[in-house]
Amino acid sequence: MTDTPGWASPGSSEPPRDDARPPADAPAAVPGPSAPPQGTPAPGRPGWGQQAPGGPHPYGWGAPQSPKPGVIPLRPLGLGELLDGSVATIRKHWRTALTFSLGIAVIEQAGNVAANLLIKGKTGAATQVTIVLASMPLTVLVSVVATALLTMVVSRAVLGQSATAGDAWRDARPRLLQLLGLTVLTGLMSGGVVLLGFSPWYFYSTGSAGASGTAALLFLVGFLTIPVGLWLWIRFSLAAPALMLEKQGVLTALSRSRRLVRGSWWRIFGISLLGEVLTFIVAMVIAIPFRFVGLVLGFSDFNSQVDVNSAADQPTAMLITTAIAGIIAATLTIPFRAALGVLIYVDQRIRREALDIELARAAGSTEPGTAGWGDQSGRTPARR
Repeated sequence: MTDTPGWASPGSSEPPRDDARPPADAPAAVPGPSAPPQGTPAPGRPGWGQQAPGGPHPYGWGAPQSPKPGVIPLRPLGLGELLDGSVATIRKHWRTALTFSLGIAVIEQAGNVAANLLIKGKTGAATQVTIVLASMPLTVLVSVVATALLTMVVSRAVLGQSATAGDAWRDARPRLLQLLGLTVLTGLMSGGVVLLGFSPWYFYSTGSAGASGTAALLFLVGFLTIPVGLWLWIRFSLAAPALMLEKQGVLTALSRSRRLVRGSWWRIFGISLLGEVLTFIVAMVIAIPFRFVGLVLGFSDFNSQVDVNSAADQPTAMLITTAIAGIIAATLTIPFRAALGVLIYVDQRIRREALDIELARAAGSTEPGTAGWGDQSGRTPARR
């Protein structure tokens, strides 16, 4: 089996270095003749006070733009370029990306409908939470498969290489169990903190009788654990790409993510949060028309849509209508979120380890399986 295109060997876990490359807004350094000193125009070239043929260069004297073999330019990326690269990945590789996400979305929504039908409001005010907990194992499983397959698609898209469904599955399959273990471990560390905080409120609310003041206090205690969960979520958000693409072990991938995120937590948090907000908006834009159709056809009524307790006990026809909307929304948002996560990882390695040098080398190779995210010595070249 060929190596995953463009990613480091297992030993490439050098600690990130913030001084490994010039600032993000500096022009990319490329091999070639340097600019002539001031006041000494090079033969055959215009002087510093003259305009070069074809107009002024946007970066000054003869500095070329960064190479862009795939969906992103090989240099530190801005917010717009990260979002555009995520959309470009879906657009250029839509057959593979949307095929995977459609199948995963169908399985996930089928699990949600089954959980709703089995519970059907039997747990009172905590019905919605119970439904989420009941469908969580299936959600985690399909999330692992989606992350693994779409990470392979994005890794090839960065290098300008195509990825079929068979290629993605062949590259991802050997690491699925490790990724499942990593996902469960990070979920226990981040989501587990939040679940533990909300557990007293949940069990108290499921009781037959309880004071509303006590329930509110317990809910507040759980709410205070959310910042801790968010901090852990971002801290280990780059572990999955490290495990899949650098072929790291679970614990090494966690340590790798911690080092890559260090000093950039707020930036990564802001980009990740914006990605989640955008996917939520897309999901709502798709869901609202379907809910409206359900109301018009009499599948449900307005009061049951706005009341939380009633919304957990929807008629079967409305559940199916909502599931169809969820399938369409997830088909579009799953690959976007996966692509954004991988591109954030790529951007961090470019900023700290000058990974763009290896990517450009891998993109110029004629063999699709060539590794370019780190050399065989296990060290990524740093640019000073």
